[in-house]
Amino acid sequence: MSLLGPPARGAICLLVVSSSIVVLSTAGGLGSDATSRSAAAYLSVDDDYGEEDESGDSSFSFPDPETSSASTGLVFGFYDDKCPDAEEMVSSMVRKLYHADPNVAAALVRLFFHDCFIHGCDASVLLDRVGGQRSERDAGPNQSLRGLGAVEAIKRGVEKACPGTVSCADILALAARDSLVLVGGPTYPVLTGRRDSAQSFYYDADGGGIPPPNATYAMTLDAFARRGQFTERETVALLGAHSIGKVRCRFIADRIYNFAGTGAPDDSIDPDMVGEMRAACGGGDGAAPMEMGYYRQGREVGFGAHYYAELLEGRGILRADQQLTAGSTVRWVRVYASGARGEELFRDDFAHAMVKLSALAPLTGSAGQVRITCSNPVRPN
Repeated sequence: MSLLGPPARGAICLLVVSSSIVVLSTAGGLGSDATSRSAAAYLSVDDDYGEEDESGDSSFSFPDPETSSASTGLVFGFYDDKCPDAEEMVSSMVRKLYHADPNVAAALVRLFFHDCFIHGCDASVLLDRVGGQRSERDAGPNQSLRGLGAVEAIKRGVEKACPGTVSCADILALAARDSLVLVGGPTYPVLTGRRDSAQSFYYDADGGGIPPPNATYAMTLDAFARRGQFTERETVALLGAHSIGKVRCRFIADRIYNFAGTGAPDDSIDPDMVGEMRAACGGGDGAAPMEMGYYRQGREVGFGAHYYAELLEGRGILRADQQLTAGSTVRWVRVYASGARGEELFRDDFAHAMVKLSALAPLTGSAGQVRITCSNPVRPN
């Protein structure tokens, strides 16, 4: 079984959107004295990271292989006998795709999240329309998804070596992990043995299953709790994937021009940030194909807790991001933005939350199927 590095306790990354056009300056360094002091009291609560916090969230540990296998049907090295080079083939092709277009890494991570959030990690988001019926790809939250062609390219390569053996669901899970490593995130163990869904779930994907860009912190917490029983701490950590993402201006136009019909910008945004966002996005209709992201330095995009430091400065791009500072979730925003130690805890928490995400409701054993082409289900004879 191949990993893009050892499964360490501090490395990874998440979510995303596309290619870089706009540079956002960083207000307030990640390790600034002011930020570190403001979070000192919070870090002292969990100094050894082994005590339960006030919300009942305790520290994490990677799953025991036997326990995970019994509860999900997934195992380490599922393809060791059937297709021993499967994981290395996936990681090799992800690297090639990334070197051709670095934006593919973020796209694959986002694609994986949107897949797992609707009926589990079963590759249903990859299916095209069947018999004229709408697929998850037609749902509002999924219409901006990218990376579908990349998954098909990986699948074609694996199919040549091991026909009808490696599922699209496993390919996507492995590709997301490998992508995170390539953009500076930590690695984490990925169990395999998933099978592919034979159907797509348009109405679930279009009916509020995925938190919208303008979600309040309560809406986000509720969605994560309902879909995967994610705790507040895990939810805040997973949203840190936005540190490598970029957002199209149409998703934020209302925040900077006419928030909630007021004719004014969202007052939770720092005034200087409003100016930067308007300069990046041009006209007020959001039609310009421009994007914004949480950059660390200049045009550098990479995984990290700088995302949380930006939120504390009122520089959240999406309302759903900035809302993490509006309620109880601000506690974890402050912890993760508190300097080197906060960064370390964030990376660790994110890795463990990704392991949990990867194990959501997989199809295993005789359930589901192994598709030959990821966009089309296998037809019964």
